[in-house]
Amino acid sequence: MQFIKFSTLFFLCLFSFISHAAAPLRIVSTNGTLSEIIVGLGLEKQLVGVDVTSTYPASLSKVPKIGHNRTMSAEGIIALNPDVIIYTDQSMMPANLLKQLKATGKKVILFKHELTKEGAIQLIKEVGQYFNAEAQAERMTQKLQADLAKVNKSTNTPKKILFIYARGTGTLMVSGTGTSMDKMIALSGNKNAIQDFKDFKPLTSESLLAANPDVYVLFSSGLESLDGVNGLLKVPGVANTTAGRNKKVITMDGQFLTGFGPRLGLAVQELSQKIK
Repeated sequence: MQFIKFSTLFFLCLFSFISHAAAPLRIVSTNGTLSEIIVGLGLEKQLVGVDVTSTYPASLSKVPKIGHNRTMSAEGIIALNPDVIIYTDQSMMPANLLKQLKATGKKVILFKHELTKEGAIQLIKEVGQYFNAEAQAERMTQKLQADLAKVNKSTNTPKKILFIYARGTGTLMVSGTGTSMDKMIALSGNKNAIQDFKDFKPLTSESLLAANPDVYVLFSSGLESLDGVNGLLKVPGVANTTAGRNKKVITMDGQFLTGFGPRLGLAVQELSQKIK
């Protein structure tokens, strides 16, 4: 009888341990690219919170939002009871927020995200490895590379592209070298019209005329904030460039265009096609 009681207790404890060990991790993602990768790995149901850049796939709209990197609160994230909180070195997470999250004892995992083709592939592999989904990650990277191989780069002289970041006429910035857009332009087989400075600088009519781009590229939301192409052309200097005179303005979704994630190849394809 004693043996039976012991055996029963042993198996109950073992079952409890296995059940606990097998329980899926509750994940909070603070980055749209990471969220997209998590979904691609088949782990969407484990996402209990995502940031506002997590817009793809559309089903993520049903997941509780934790805000933007600068407006996130540790209390709001911890209230979701996550097992792991993931971010990248591109997430621009405030240091005090990270300190607060780590102080709770929750796992806070940093992934390096280099904004290159190789960096996108490496990120997918590392996230897949962390969540024991290497096979799914491998399929994602194979598709990414196949998509990139389909990019039809023009054999003509590369066009000069100017990316404008806009949030209404009060915030207008142009992309120099070293940015995600600079790298996307290069992947499309074209040339950034700005070569004399790095990162972003405020747009000026003088810089526009000096760059004289063939094509303007904006996020879809950015052009909307200017009331469309006609609104953009009213910005001093814009209409006096080759792109302005030809009204050559293209837009794409911001996360899609600069996410450098699983859809990188598709984004380069679309950008390349629209520039032609």
